[in-house]
Amino acid sequence: PTTGVLYKEDNYIIMTTVDKEKYKCMLPLVASGQEEEEKDYKGPTPGELLEPLFKQSSCSYRIESYWTYEVCHGKHIRQYHEEKETGQKINIQEYYLGNMMIKNPFSEPDQEEKENPKESAKETPTKNIEGQMTPYYPVEMGNGTPCSLRQNLPRSSTVMYICHPEAKHEILSVAEVTTCEYEVVILTPLLCDHPKYRLRASPVNDIFCQSLPGSPLKPHNLEQLEKQQEMLKMPFRRVKEGRAPSQRARALACALISGRNEFGEVSIHKPVAVGSHQLLTVGTTHISKLTDEQLIKEFLSGSYCFHGGVGWWKYEFCYGKYVHQYHEDKESGKTSVVVGTWSKEEHMEWAKKNAARTYSLQEDGTQTVRMVSHFYGNGDVCDLTDKPRQVTVKLKCKESDSPHAVTIYMLEPHSCQYILGVESPVICKILDTADEFGLLSVPS
Repeated sequence: PTTGVLYKEDNYIIMTTVDKEKYKCMLPLVASGQEEEEKDYKGPTPGELLEPLFKQSSCSYRIESYWTYEVCHGKHIRQYHEEKETGQKINIQEYYLGNMMIKNPFSEPDQEEKENPKESAKETPTKNIEGQMTPYYPVEMGNGTPCSLRQNLPRSSTVMYICHPEAKHEILSVAEVTTCEYEVVILTPLLCDHPKYRLRASPVNDIFCQSLPGSPLKPHNLEQLEKQQEMLKMPFRRVKEGRAPSQRARALACALISGRNEFGEVSIHKPVAVGSHQLLTVGTTHISKLTDEQLIKEFLSGSYCFHGGVGWWKYEFCYGKYVHQYHEDKESGKTSVVVGTWSKEEHMEWAKKNAARTYSLQEDGTQTVRMVSHFYGNGDVCDLTDKPRQVTVKLKCKESDSPHAVTIYMLEPHSCQYILGVESPVICKILDTADEFGLLSVPS
């Protein structure tokens, strides 16, 4: 990767399985320098960055099983429930969880921060969101509906604005932390220009392992374990829609997000001593060639799958098999949605009406395949359309310094009809094998 966690050529170890399979594992180095960026920042304060949201007089909504929450930024927070009575009369039950009590909610704290350097040096508050301590900017709102459980004191709320580059000011959560006092978390891209509020890399980093000559792409025992897990999952393929997040949360999660899968190749390796034994030094040119050929075969057979995504949903794409989106939670386990499954016949019918191959013109006047598109239908039934989900997978060549980098993103232009973008240098090696239906084969 060019940003964030770094992988250096001499920071690796050789791992050997019980079956004597050998793997070179790259270890991450945590990047530094974020503190310097924060110290040197001279741009707008968080309040000034959020001010356009308040001037627009916009509102965000969150619909739950009974209550609907309305956050009108800079004005009020309302919790309400509508019921139709006999004769179509609508009965509304509502509570105000807070009102903005000053004209400009950001003027006072931000002015204090600018005038007093000590204020700006204060620790930015953080909240644990999905296991990660996330910085937020708080806005206090009081003078809500009187609370009978607290001697008719007014309800109050803290609105926590957190950076999310792809968000549209959605309400992530509403929680009653103590009686009639609430915390509301809002996702907004406006704060992301301030270094203190950007999403920080998780302290847990990936270790990427690559097979050495004579060893399979994946250890034998790992493949056996994955097959057993797949067999256990088969009877329970379809997940009840009720367990999935709301459509509003899904729309946020399916916004453009990309994930990266690195094997961290380097040019020359130094030998590594483990105990008193010195292991053989191996150059990567030979490894790369073997790995590429094996990886392409595994990918086209559907046994090597691409994974990506950094939000609520992660994505799994197995060529010629399926596209899944899933969310893993420590408490409730794995929630999985089948977005589409492969049928060669259905794809070929689709390809007769749609462009399966896209070309780019080279400087010498020749045309090369730039992208192929494949249709995956018959996914899980969508609660909005009562039809199976379907996805168009767009496989695109993307050059990179890292030969096995993968970028995956998903769009939802129509309800439960998706586009999955998959970009990688691996794809560059096989695009020219595409036939008239866009189907790929191992290069000769």
